[in-house]
Amino acid sequence: MHYISTRGGGEPMTYTETLLEGLAADGGLAVPALLPRVEAETLESWRALDYAALATEVLGLFATDIPRDDLARMCRAAYAPETFPVAVPLRPIGGGITLVGLSEGPTLAFKDMAMQFLGQALEYALEKQDGVLNIVGATSGDTGSAAEHALRGKERVSVFMLSPQGRMSPFQRAQMYSLQDGNVHNLAVDGVFDDCQNLVKALAGDLAFKRAHRLGAVNSINLARITAQVVYYFWAWLRATDGIDDAAGFEVSFTVPSGNFGNILSGHYARRMGLPIRRLVLAANENNVLDEFFRTGLYRPRAAAQTLATSSPSMDISKASNLERFIHDLVDQDPVRLRDAWAELDAQGHVDFSEQQSRFTEEFGIVSGTSTHADRLATIRAVHEGSGEIIDPHTADGVKVARGFVEPGVPMLVLETAKPQKFAETIREAIGIDVELGPELRALLDAPQHVTEIPNDERTLRDFVQEHALR
Repeated sequence: MHYISTRGGGEPMTYTETLLEGLAADGGLAVPALLPRVEAETLESWRALDYAALATEVLGLFATDIPRDDLARMCRAAYAPETFPVAVPLRPIGGGITLVGLSEGPTLAFKDMAMQFLGQALEYALEKQDGVLNIVGATSGDTGSAAEHALRGKERVSVFMLSPQGRMSPFQRAQMYSLQDGNVHNLAVDGVFDDCQNLVKALAGDLAFKRAHRLGAVNSINLARITAQVVYYFWAWLRATDGIDDAAGFEVSFTVPSGNFGNILSGHYARRMGLPIRRLVLAANENNVLDEFFRTGLYRPRAAAQTLATSSPSMDISKASNLERFIHDLVDQDPVRLRDAWAELDAQGHVDFSEQQSRFTEEFGIVSGTSTHADRLATIRAVHEGSGEIIDPHTADGVKVARGFVEPGVPMLVLETAKPQKFAETIREAIGIDVELGPELRALLDAPQHVTEIPNDERTLRDFVQEHALR
């Protein structure tokens, strides 16, 4: 299995090389040269596996350069019971909708599912090479804490995590800024998430600086995260079809709250690999650039000033990095057509794929919708009244949009994104309840916080990384 850049430059890479490279040398993103295919018989043979064993099988299709015994050991360590006490439970909430519980990890967010594996894989690769890596990442809320908790204390890795000042929930800030580990550096940027993401890409795109300071990535531009997320689509399908006679080909739909398009891209890959997925439903919040794109074919990212601060802050993104991987498929993996599209975007501020829009649903199974603050509050309230479940605002966006696409006989699985404790103010506004915090979570909120505030300035970031990078 080899990996190529969406933009056509460079030589094919192995899985381990993409793991350490992050953004490709030509500025593109690594994608599989050819996606593996999972036949019905193989899928059925996986039904009795626990999560770590299933992860070994699925990731083994991608990480063909890692010996199977080493991969199995990493997966067992990543998905150990002490890290994930419950392995991705499925919880029906009525109306034909079931939640896929992805928030059982250490930071109470779905990002833990991929990040715990990434932490193991990075350590393994760096030990093999006797090297170090300086991670420069951007977060709108959950990626940062999941990455830092997966990589804290690791001797060969240093983390520089950029977050937008004032754009995360108090709980999200506490999870990141309270860490005391010397290899973790939190940088609050005077801007929005897209500004943070642009700074990360600027450093990654400077090959001399990237090589000199051994920079890597943990954002979903890192393909290892995308492949690790593919696992839970297979897991959820296997759980949803338990007890069905001759389940081969039995279709389910997934709804995915989406910001940077990484989580739903993993579902897109799972579907292309042969997993029987009828619909992939993209749920956007008020920053609904992706909803507009999938409804009309017009991709029109917004400027930072037009990116709204909402009550589902992890989705406050107007330029989704992983959309490039989907566009690569949309243009039939033609890097020239992709580069031309991005040149048009740079020149005009938008690019029009409306002639291809029918393919979104007919070929790729993707539909979309938007949820607002009022929708979130009403959905949290309705789910609590109907099932007793308390869901976070991002998951509420998913449930709200999912309701419009439920079909008879087709299970609708909504990917849960986080625990409600991370968004206590919104939960209180919706249902008048203060979600309970255990002693550990209360101590986290009360702990002293350490963060360096920086302007939205590439030179300032370069200087900070240069001063603190591992060598």
